[in-house]
Amino acid sequence: MNSISWKLSDLKSIEKNGLKVMSTFACGGGSSMGYKLAGYDVIAANDIDPEMAWHYKKNLNPKHYFLCPIKDLMKNDLPQEIFGIDILDGSPPCSTFSMSGKRENNWNKNKRFREGQTKQVLSELFFDFIDFADHIKPKVIVAENVKGIILGNSKGYVREIKKRFGKIGYNVHIFLLDAKYCGVPQSRERVFFCCLRNDFEFKKLKLKLSGNILTVGKACNDIQNLTNDEIKATKPEPKALGLYPMVGKGCSFQNAHKIKYGKSNYFGYQRLSNKKPSPTLLTKGKMFHHWNIPRLLTFREFKRIGSFPDDYYAKSINIGKYMVGMSVPPRMIEKIATAIKEQWLTTLNCRNC
Repeated sequence: MNSISWKLSDLKSIEKNGLKVMSTFACGGGSSMGYKLAGYDVIAANDIDPEMAWHYKKNLNPKHYFLCPIKDLMKNDLPQEIFGIDILDGSPPCSTFSMSGKRENNWNKNKRFREGQTKQVLSELFFDFIDFADHIKPKVIVAENVKGIILGNSKGYVREIKKRFGKIGYNVHIFLLDAKYCGVPQSRERVFFCCLRNDFEFKKLKLKLSGNILTVGKACNDIQNLTNDEIKATKPEPKALGLYPMVGKGCSFQNAHKIKYGKSNYFGYQRLSNKKPSPTLLTKGKMFHHWNIPRLLTFREFKRIGSFPDDYYAKSINIGKYMVGMSVPPRMIEKIATAIKEQWLTTLNCRNC
């Protein structure tokens, strides 16, 4: 399989390793596709968002899917094969820990994750995830979150998370990883809690990431001929179009805005460099501009930068970009999942057996 461009159909040719995964807060399936790339069978998924559920099922066709808050999973009559599963994966919504958000102002507040859904305390969802892990007792737990969770006052949450994992019987490793060292043409730092059930002999997990960095230019080189629909869909905002010539490759629009209008704005708007990985993709596709041409990125380019398969289907470009921006890059999870398989799951020794 090509390490840059791949399709969902390629997953059929990957040798299965016999290990099973359940993914919670599954979004569009970024993590799930990473496990599949590593040879796992993702047998179940959960999310609260009907839109995400539709896209997950459309692209990944899971055996079991649960559209509900994670708390409600413990009220369901779950399939027996989920109990004691090899890996429980989850990416509890992390906006309240993000350095770009209001952080402490939103902690412990009842908010909607997306419009029309049940109100939830986002900073408590990680603990709901741990409660569910206690319910099904997987061999391994993998939980992903933003870098901000280990910074500043958020460290108190991390201490409590480790305490809760220990209380339900798991040893915890915490890693801060950057996707650009995982074969992804995007600099995306994320924290991973990798936890092994303590009835197994605990071995320190080592993650050896590649030093080979993939650039945006190399990742997207073969998809630069745009369709008519893509040309129409990638027109930038008029103000951004005017600022574009003043922005260097790999730079933010912020300084250009300050020079032209006398105040800083357009923070987060980027002109990518074809010779570097992209900055972290966000859910607003209008913020990311091509390196040579004054236009937005296409959905095809977004998928390549997020290491999504070329044939991943979305109802619309905006929804598709949103999901790539929300998701853990599949190639990033592939690296972690492979290490867990080789160092933990295929060499487990049960202490109490």
